[in-house]
Amino acid sequence: MTMAGNLRKVTGLGRVGGLRGVARLARRHAKVDLSHPARSPLGSSVVNCVTYQEGVRAPVRDDLVDTVERVRKSGQGFVWLGLHEPTNAEFAGIAELFDLHPLAVEDAVEAHQRPKVERYGETLFAVFKTVCYVEHEELTATSEVVNTGEIMVFVGRDFVVTVRHGRHGSLGPLREELESDPAQLAKGPSAVLHAIADHVVDDYLNVTDAVQADIDQVEADVFAENGARADPGRIYQLKRELLELKRAVVPLKRPLLDLADRPVRVVEPEIQAYFRDVSDHLLRATEQIAAFDELLNSILQAHLAQVTVAQNEDMRKITAWAAVIAVPTMVCGVYGMNFDHMPELHWRFGYPLVIGLISVACLVLYRGFRRNGWL
Repeated sequence: MTMAGNLRKVTGLGRVGGLRGVARLARRHAKVDLSHPARSPLGSSVVNCVTYQEGVRAPVRDDLVDTVERVRKSGQGFVWLGLHEPTNAEFAGIAELFDLHPLAVEDAVEAHQRPKVERYGETLFAVFKTVCYVEHEELTATSEVVNTGEIMVFVGRDFVVTVRHGRHGSLGPLREELESDPAQLAKGPSAVLHAIADHVVDDYLNVTDAVQADIDQVEADVFAENGARADPGRIYQLKRELLELKRAVVPLKRPLLDLADRPVRVVEPEIQAYFRDVSDHLLRATEQIAAFDELLNSILQAHLAQVTVAQNEDMRKITAWAAVIAVPTMVCGVYGMNFDHMPELHWRFGYPLVIGLISVACLVLYRGFRRNGWL
């Protein structure tokens, strides 16, 4: 049976035996790092389970239950368990093992939560909205620009449980980066929480920079020579995608300030200073999004003004040509009346004279309108 099949078979996490089975499989395949997205088994909610002692990754020699008990008795190190879109049945055993609050468990399984940080006794529950920029050759009125996901983090004195929703936002590279800095990782689970928050906020900045390129392109198209013919649907699409990004970024401001300023049992005071730096980065992303929103409003108003100007120019041209055509219409209308005694009716040069007068009058009107910019 394949690795993915084995994990699907033993991830009956509603029983402690299922947890032990996962740990046995992790020891049996110790050379496979499931934290990397390219090696994560599809169909399994368990991504990785690692123990850290003094910032160094320790091999898992026991099953998960025994490992957690050993870490708790020693008072050193912590366990980091990573999950991807678990079901209620899969998460039940983990919730019991780590004594997670039912409300937080429900939020972690159901997803679609607002970014927040909540305290449940000795456990901290954090929700982060992850974002990624969707590459596209040309922005259209239906282009997807921003894709969102979620990362839920349970932090205790001796454990970190991460639950990820969505196809992006893998924590594998982040885990490898943390393991390369044992001194930071030795500060405990709160160091992992800070690294995740910093990783998520850095993605916000990367996405805002990419969105700015789209906004610049739309702005250039609107103010081009034929800007009035630009598709306004692209502007509305960017505003919709920017709104989705705003919903992910802005609500995180208050939770990060709480982590940076208010004392929390599971967050080391030394780590709180790092959260202030993350909060500053988030403020930059928030300000960029607000500026983009205002800029898009200005671009949209400018486009509407251009359309109005173009319509006025068209109406002026139509009016000018109507005035030119009115001269021969009036003259022909007069001479179309059936009266016997009208001037020049029987004069040989009457017809050429009338045509000449009509032509001169039309030419004078045309030059006048052309000189005034109406034609």
